[in-house]
Amino acid sequence: MTANPPYLDEKTEIENRVSDLLSRLTLKEKFMLLTSHGRLRLYTTKPIKRLRIPSLKMTDGPLGVAMHSSGFKKNSRFPATVSLAATWNRSLMHDIGIAMAKEVRAVGRHILLAPGINICRTPLNGRTFEYFSEDPYLTKELAIVLVKGIQSQRVAACLKHYAANNQETDRRICSSEVDERTLNEIYLRAFKGVVENADPWAVMTCYNMVNSVYGCENKYLLQDTLLDKWNYDGVVVTDWFASRGVATTEGCMNAGLTLEMPWPSKYKQKALRKAYDEHKFSEDTLNDRVERNLRVMMLTGLFDSPENLPTGQRNTLEHQKLVSRAAEEGMVLLKNKDNLLPLDINSLKRISLHGPNLRKRFGRLLSGGSSAVSPPYEVTPLEGISEKVDGRIELAINDRLKQVFSDVAIVFAGLNHGKGGDTESKDRSSLDLDKKQVEEIKRVANEHQNTVVCVIAGSPIAMDEWIDEVEAVLICWYGGMEAGHAIANILFGDVNPSGKLPLTFPRRLEDSPAHSTGERRNYPGDEEKRVYYDEGVFVGYRWFDQKKIEPLFPFGFGLSYTQFEFSSINVNRQRISKEKDAILLGVDVTNVGERAGSEVIQIYSRDMKASVKRPPRELAGFEKIHLGPEETKTAAITVKAQDLAFFDPKKHDWSIEPGDFKLFVGRSSRDLLGDVDISYG
Repeated sequence: MTANPPYLDEKTEIENRVSDLLSRLTLKEKFMLLTSHGRLRLYTTKPIKRLRIPSLKMTDGPLGVAMHSSGFKKNSRFPATVSLAATWNRSLMHDIGIAMAKEVRAVGRHILLAPGINICRTPLNGRTFEYFSEDPYLTKELAIVLVKGIQSQRVAACLKHYAANNQETDRRICSSEVDERTLNEIYLRAFKGVVENADPWAVMTCYNMVNSVYGCENKYLLQDTLLDKWNYDGVVVTDWFASRGVATTEGCMNAGLTLEMPWPSKYKQKALRKAYDEHKFSEDTLNDRVERNLRVMMLTGLFDSPENLPTGQRNTLEHQKLVSRAAEEGMVLLKNKDNLLPLDINSLKRISLHGPNLRKRFGRLLSGGSSAVSPPYEVTPLEGISEKVDGRIELAINDRLKQVFSDVAIVFAGLNHGKGGDTESKDRSSLDLDKKQVEEIKRVANEHQNTVVCVIAGSPIAMDEWIDEVEAVLICWYGGMEAGHAIANILFGDVNPSGKLPLTFPRRLEDSPAHSTGERRNYPGDEEKRVYYDEGVFVGYRWFDQKKIEPLFPFGFGLSYTQFEFSSINVNRQRISKEKDAILLGVDVTNVGERAGSEVIQIYSRDMKASVKRPPRELAGFEKIHLGPEETKTAAITVKAQDLAFFDPKKHDWSIEPGDFKLFVGRSSRDLLGDVDISYG
């Protein structure tokens, strides 16, 4: 090897560096780069000393840098992905991405296994808290900027789990049986949008099969769609042990898998050599797979001088403030009878605090699964409220004495990352809170004139049993290590809630599309572990609107401590003719209340006449704006022509048919305040 080969020259263009290094690899070394370091190092690839190739190192996400994959370090715990989605704030997602990447760099890793962008098909999915939404448009819009933020620090973002991994029950052996249109229009759309607009450097395959073929050997998903159709040029990595059920080495190689984790199974040296010698995969195919891994090594700076790379930081004051802000923006106020909230710290004398999540800390090793982040500290709701009132208000903890009067009672109910809660490997068994919590809420409400329920959870909760008996309901999600401070800031009005639901909250489980028939074939799967997506494209609010089912709370819903009025709606053009065209809507919004606050203006589209059955409305644009009291602003919202398209199974591609569309402007999928007509073609 020359003293200064081109692949070690930081000034040389990356593709030339990749080609140079590839040309120097032996066949055995190429095989080595297709899998992990081995059983003792589950998150690293094997170094090749001869060529000074270091290990490519990864860490679990998506709530930050997981303890178990970062040398057992304590790192900043960010709000759960569903909480981030509830902010509907693109710029905030970018800031979160930068902060997460800095923490990845600080622990010496190169790939963050995040974000999770699977669509929430069932509210029982144990990993709903790790995903954004039931809507592919909202998911891809937020994931695009998050990925850009992560990769701005030369840390690879890894989209997961590709694809149709929508339940934890039998996740390693079940098959998602889904038609081509539904697969592309609902379950691949966010992946496509992020790949084409943010160029993520890694994609993780799913555990499950899709139409009877495992994700890591699914040629339709990988080679045909991801690599060829979307022109993806990064790493394709298995989920951990996801290749165990795969039949052959060449099946993975020819499908497009480039990296097997956490240790060799189908990509063992002997298996690779045998398949190669028997011409079951070509040298060109092998080189393509290796090149992808080398490219990401170059992009993340493995061969570059440390002084030329972004600086890592973790557990900083800046990150703590960002966590708090994100937790605050994600909280969703669902009910506020007679404006009980915000609480007036100057007029209250006594508050009763109740519930299993009052003192709960969620950031523990592997708590909830691979996404678990153990922070250096975690503020509980009790600690946050205690610090906020600072002795000015008496706090009664789980006080059951009826004769002692409290101005307000707050119940911290919800789920956790344990049995029956939000956790990897298991789905929830019910949409309801457990019986003990329901009884406590009803008892507290009966004993107090004013009751607030703060729901700490990562997925929808049924509330019909108790919601009419309480005055206020606040969805707090899993807010990260600053959750207690953020909750207190919302309850006492230091921050005005602005979160909007990224998921429909059904009244009953059977109202949800995956559970509407009650048949196992739709969930969790038939005797052969096949899960049939019979609802097609009608997922989430699309289903509720199509079937005219009244949800408990609709997609996009969220209250504020102030009031907003929408007035004139203007468009810069009413006719578009190309798929790359866009329409700009201007919506005048006025804060008619007495508090500053933020509102999310949501745009839903309807194809007035289509050759296929389409949902009544689909999210096609949104913008979040902040307004002071009596302030008016014009929200500028872009609606792209491509976001009006559907996947045409006859063409096996996306299509926009000439004709009329209606664009609805509203506060949620059910609260529509105006509309405009446009046409395409």
